[in-house]
Amino acid sequence: MKLITEYTNQIQYVTEAKENGGQHMIEGVFMQAEQKNRNGRIYPKKVMENAVGKYVEEQVKTGRAVGELNHPDGPTINLDKVSHRITELNWDGNNVMGKALILDTPMGQIVKGLLEGGCQVGVSSRGMGTLDQRNGTAVVNDDFMLSTVDIVQDPSAPNAFVNGIMEGVEWIWDNGLLKVQEVEAYETEIKKTPSKHLAEAQQKIFKDFLSKF
Repeated sequence: MKLITEYTNQIQYVTEAKENGGQHMIEGVFMQAEQKNRNGRIYPKKVMENAVGKYVEEQVKTGRAVGELNHPDGPTINLDKVSHRITELNWDGNNVMGKALILDTPMGQIVKGLLEGGCQVGVSSRGMGTLDQRNGTAVVNDDFMLSTVDIVQDPSAPNAFVNGIMEGVEWIWDNGLLKVQEVEAYETEIKKTPSKHLAEAQQKIFKDFLSKF
C-alpha cells in the first residue's frame, strides 16, 4: 500500500455567528470520484463511498476527524500540527462536499490569518491504498482507507505570509507564534533578496515558519 494524496481548491471561507463568538469554517468539494484528477488517478465511486462512509462513522461522528496544515509524509495524524476538525462529509453526485471548523491551535491560527488576509487555501485528502494501471490511468483499488483531509497551501500562501510579516499583521503574533528576532531575520532576508529570487525566498521563509511547530 502507498500514501495517496489528492488536491482540490474548490473551497469557500465562511464565518458562522455563535453566542460565544464567530466560528471560522471552510466548505466545498473535498474529494471527487469517477474522474481523472490532476495526479492522473481515478477513484471509482464505490471505492470512495466505502472509504468516506467508514471515515464518517468512525471519525466525523465521534469528533475525531482532525486534519493538519500541509501534508506530513505518512498517514498518521500529528496532533501538534492539527489545524481543523472536519464536521461534515456528504455526497453531491460524484463530489464529496465537506465542511471543517478551523481550530484555535497554532496551525489553526495560521489558517485563519491566511484566510482573513484574502489568501486562498485548498484541501487535500490523505489515505492509504493500492493502484491498478488501466489504459494508462491509475485506478484506486477497494482497499483504499481515508486517513483525513488536510488544508494545504495555495501558491499564494507564502506571498501572503511574507506580506503579513512586512506589514506587521497582528495574527502573526497570536499565541507567541513568532519572536521579534525571527521576524527581524525574515524582514532582513526579504529586503536583501533580489526581485527575481523573491518567490523562492518567500517559499523558503514560509516553510521555515511551519517547521517551528
